[in-house]
Amino acid sequence: MPNTKYKYNSKTLSYEEVKISFGKKVLRVLLWSAPSIILGLVLAIVFTRRIDSPKEKLLALELKANTKELQRIQEDIQFTNKVLDVIQARDEELYRSALYAKEFPEELRQLGTGGSDKYAYLDGLSNAELLKSTSVKIDQLEKRMHAQSLSFTELVELAKEKEKILGCIPSIQPIRNKDLTKRIGGYGWRIDPIYRTRRMHTGMDFTAERGTEVYATADGVVEEIEKKRWGYGKSIIINHGYGYKTRYAHLKDFKVRKGQKISRGELIGLVGSTGKSTGPHLHYEVVVNGEKVNPIGYYHSDLSAEEYEQLIEMSENSNQAMD
Repeated sequence: MPNTKYKYNSKTLSYEEVKISFGKKVLRVLLWSAPSIILGLVLAIVFTRRIDSPKEKLLALELKANTKELQRIQEDIQFTNKVLDVIQARDEELYRSALYAKEFPEELRQLGTGGSDKYAYLDGLSNAELLKSTSVKIDQLEKRMHAQSLSFTELVELAKEKEKILGCIPSIQPIRNKDLTKRIGGYGWRIDPIYRTRRMHTGMDFTAERGTEVYATADGVVEEIEKKRWGYGKSIIINHGYGYKTRYAHLKDFKVRKGQKISRGELIGLVGSTGKSTGPHLHYEVVVNGEKVNPIGYYHSDLSAEEYEQLIEMSENSNQAMD
């Protein structure tokens, strides 16, 4: 047999067959095959580490895509914060200034977003730090937007209130320009037409034909309808709220009743010459917080600049009242 080995025995002067035990045979096989096994294991480790499976490749692509998306979200958050900076600046420097509003509390704009434990559930995930920083920025942006929303809600309410206030401030003439004659009795010290003494005239006299329409100069409620034989004669007092009242005196007739709600420009009466009056005209007064003021500053909504200048000149050049 070709695999049979012999060994020379010097004592018997003959060759004897060498017998190898099974264990030694196994050991020899292992010794011969060990390098191949080791090399195979090394190659297997190298290839399994460097060559991903299809599933691992897919996971790697998804992780890369997620990382890119998170970075894009952070860029969007940064851009949105810049837009909010502009909105906040307009809020503080323009809107609040125009509405005479107080500054929005800074502590509300700087509300916290919770401690680090809030994001502990992200630990152990791939891109954990990127996920945490993105979550923090989203929460901060959400707080800023909520604070700005509160600020705008406050400003909207203020704007509505201001609009209501503006509607209640006298701002038009009680008689249309086309219905007026040239003579206007101004506010201030004037000659009394009856007593011929110098006295304070607390309103403006608009001369017009008897029966000329008289209009409310602002929104309000009819507070009083007076009928006197002397003084103001037939007159209407409208309470506009916010400290404003107006009086329309020497009327011929009333077109409203006490307690009636009135809108600016609504017909309320007709020009007459009742009470202490020397001829058909309307005596018009503006009262602010209980004090009678010059009505000349309350005609800004229905006159051009030229008409307003002319009205001032006519009222100032009048030395005599009509009542």
